[in-house]
Amino acid sequence: MTIELGMLVPHTPRMCHEDQAPEFQKELVQGMHQAAKSIESVKPDAVVLISCHWASSFYHYVDATPEHKGVLTAFEDPKLISNVPYHYPGDEQLASQLVEAGQKARLPVVKVNDPTYVWDYGTVVPLRYLIPKGDIPVIDLSVCWAANLEETYFWGQQIGKVLRESNKRVVFVSSGALSHNLVRGPEKMPTIAEQALDQQFLQYLNSNDLQSAWKMLPQYSKAAGVESGGRHLAMLLGVLEGSYRSHYYGYGQSSGSANVVMTFEPQYAREAGV
Repeated sequence: MTIELGMLVPHTPRMCHEDQAPEFQKELVQGMHQAAKSIESVKPDAVVLISCHWASSFYHYVDATPEHKGVLTAFEDPKLISNVPYHYPGDEQLASQLVEAGQKARLPVVKVNDPTYVWDYGTVVPLRYLIPKGDIPVIDLSVCWAANLEETYFWGQQIGKVLRESNKRVVFVSSGALSHNLVRGPEKMPTIAEQALDQQFLQYLNSNDLQSAWKMLPQYSKAAGVESGGRHLAMLLGVLEGSYRSHYYGYGQSSGSANVVMTFEPQYAREAGV
């Protein structure tokens, strides 16, 4: 089949429990519900998600565990995320295909099949909105800090190729922020300069100019302190090579960071009225 949908979504801790989300994040919350409807409409066989909070040192990890079940207390923020259970199926077959493709491309990709591994909040928080029933298999991917943007983009291209050639309908999710120079005060916005950079990058995404977004990413990541050094965005852009139509659902702050909800659907789907 193909990549039915791409997504860029937030994972801010205050959104973990919807009834506790502050007013200034309600636009993001509503955007996540709209994104969840998009997932429901395409009825995917699997969701592949890269999380900025699965920070690996040297390897690109792929979680191929057949069943993801655990209880999350976020070590970065146990005050806001504590004792949160999760339970999702996995897809070992598709995950293994991703690992094989990465290794064939001479990338340091490693398969993880370990039921004791506990997911991070960059994975759990968005899935609580996007797959509330826990009924869609999930494959989790790490952000590798030893990999630069070019390597991460190339890894994204290999992932995209596997997903497009798969006989499964897949949604790819990038979980992370834009500008991300954190400060105390959850209500605080990014600086004016950072917001201007965010808006320029979003303009490229909204106009479906993914190549310009990719060309901007290295300097943008440094100037705005983009989360994970922009690696989650590099992977998203690598995966989404081709013609996609973006849908923007919201932008909001969290302690000086910028967060956005966007979806990207294949152009053929729009033309076919899917």
